[in-house]
Amino acid sequence: MSSRSQPEPRSPREPAPLLWMRERERPSRPVVTVAKIVRTAIQIADAEGIDALSMRRIATEMGSGTTSLYRHVTNKDELIDLMVEAVHGEHPLPEPGQRHWRAELADWARQSRATMLRHPWLVQQASRRTALGPNVIAKFDHLLGVLGRVTEDATLATMASEALNAHVLGEVTVELADLEAQRRTGMTETEWQESMGAYVTQVVESGRYPHFNRRILESDNPDADRRFEFSLECLLAGIEAMFQRAR
Repeated sequence: MSSRSQPEPRSPREPAPLLWMRERERPSRPVVTVAKIVRTAIQIADAEGIDALSMRRIATEMGSGTTSLYRHVTNKDELIDLMVEAVHGEHPLPEPGQRHWRAELADWARQSRATMLRHPWLVQQASRRTALGPNVIAKFDHLLGVLGRVTEDATLATMASEALNAHVLGEVTVELADLEAQRRTGMTETEWQESMGAYVTQVVESGRYPHFNRRILESDNPDADRRFEFSLECLLAGIEAMFQRAR
């Protein structure tokens, strides 16, 4: 029997911030490390979704034993917190104050969207309480710093930051739903529209829905990028108007 003392298990009610303060064991042969565990977990979740994630699966991918993983990561919830923290640190934050504040907010939103599309499982984690790791805090500190150049009202800046984050989350949720529908049906958006052609023609010819008819007959079909940029511009214009009204 080994005489090495085992670390006390973390209480399930331990506040999330303690995750980032806890010192981790440094093995003499770092075959298994937190970074490797997290990197492997992200690869699995990106390819197969968060439901495919388990300590056993990660250990198999790493060629390690499951028990050795628990020496570094307490449970799946903690692992997901570490994954979220890792993906939020994939891109360096720009130096603040280099451009107009609206341009900086737009770039923040675009980068957030790109991160969520690259890691679709991240959207599912929106229902969880945010794990305040250093990368997550730095990202929102940067956002609040940009907004702080426009308003001295911390509450107003906070609400604007939350509105921007919610907007990105909503847009990406719709994009991912469209992609999932294509995967499930095996039909592209264009193919689906063509399959509905006869029915839509009947609806248009009935004359009962004049505004819907204009949408079908006169509007083009903007792609996801164009829709995102349009809605983002609307939101930023609204934020600017609110700031001006509050002065």
